Amino acid sequence: MVEILALIPARGGSKGIPHKNIKRLGDHPLLAYSVAAGLQSSSVSRTIVTTDDPDIAEVARQYGAEAPFLRPDELAQDDTRDLPVFQHALRWLADEEDFHPELVVQLRPTSPFRPPGLVDEAIGVFLEHPDANSVRGVVPSKQNPYKMWRLKPGGSLSPLLETDFPEPYNTPRQELPTTFWQTGHIDVISAETIQAGSMSGDVIYPCQVDPIYSVDLDNGLDWERAEDWLRTLGKKIILPDGGGKRLPADLSLLVLDFDGVLTDNRVYVNEKGVESVVANKEDSLGITLLKKAGLEVVILSKERNPVVQARADKMQIPAYQGVDDKAEKLAQLLQERGLKAEQVAYIGNDVNDLPCFSLVGMAACVADSHPEVKRAADLVLTKKGGRGAVREFIDLLLRQQGALFETEDSK
Repeated sequence: MVEILALIPARGGSKGIPHKNIKRLGDHPLLAYSVAAGLQSSSVSRTIVTTDDPDIAEVARQYGAEAPFLRPDELAQDDTRDLPVFQHALRWLADEEDFHPELVVQLRPTSPFRPPGLVDEAIGVFLEHPDANSVRGVVPSKQNPYKMWRLKPGGSLSPLLETDFPEPYNTPRQELPTTFWQTGHIDVISAETIQAGSMSGDVIYPCQVDPIYSVDLDNGLDWERAEDWLRTLGKKIILPDGGGKRLPADLSLLVLDFDGVLTDNRVYVNEKGVESVVANKEDSLGITLLKKAGLEVVILSKERNPVVQARADKMQIPAYQGVDDKAEKLAQLLQERGLKAEQVAYIGNDVNDLPCFSLVGMAACVADSHPEVKRAADLVLTKKGGRGAVREFIDLLLRQQGALFETEDSK
């Protein structure tokens, strides 16, 4: 399987349109259209937003993308080019998650209108050409560059292009070569090309996009035109799914895997064979706050180790361990409590958690989860297991549902 990363660059410092990437275009933030293009592709392994802005990162997660890091300020300036931003993302994913995609799909938020299937089509073009370094989305040029000019030092005009055509600027348009303009809809680039220092390489193939989808958002007038055009295009474009995947409004139960979620997935064994693990006190405090808000928290673990029960007792929550079929046990827990799927959230990290994801309203995973788990999760947390991931989820939940939850401390 070819690992393909959809990477969406979305910095916070837009000047032409303030907060452009999270400004609403139609019913959704601008960023959500590019996130949807990545998530709805059958070829893309992961959809990640690279941003310097925590607000943009949160919107990205609400709509199902990952935002596992904030890029440094020096990579979010007006004059920052794409190359160092993409190199930074690839380095971070390699160093922190041992994730090494072969292809990178760039989805610029400022070209939000994409026809269904465009991402898979562009990836297909790349895979059909073994010599390709990249594929670039293009539309026919509105103005033919053979009829363009530049100013010479003395002020006279000189043709922009040096060609074999005699006086191309006097030649009928129909007799000139067809030319194309690159759009921001999509680029597919080999990771090797990016690491070698280019966003395109030497061998570039086209993915032709119908001009009806062309829009670029640089100022307020562009935005007004895009609003009008969005109404015209309707369902002819890739649209975000609803209002983004949000945490359940009436959550009653949070189910936690143990190893790799409440711990960092390592085990320490002394000379007597006694095992110990590393947990995080932030997670414990978060669980206490959640319980005060009236929610139940339980541990569901395949592990058979007294340390699981000991940790559960410390946090004063039930633990079900030695569970070989987690989905069966989870279904039993929901039935016993009379809960619907949308009232339950689950946090896991490995493939044995996957059967549980379809049984709950929100399936989350920690930042260092197995790649298959990340692809299946509704929410990928930014913190690793045993490093505050559970507390991160609880903080998101309490912040989103603050009007619904009142802890004893706030009464």
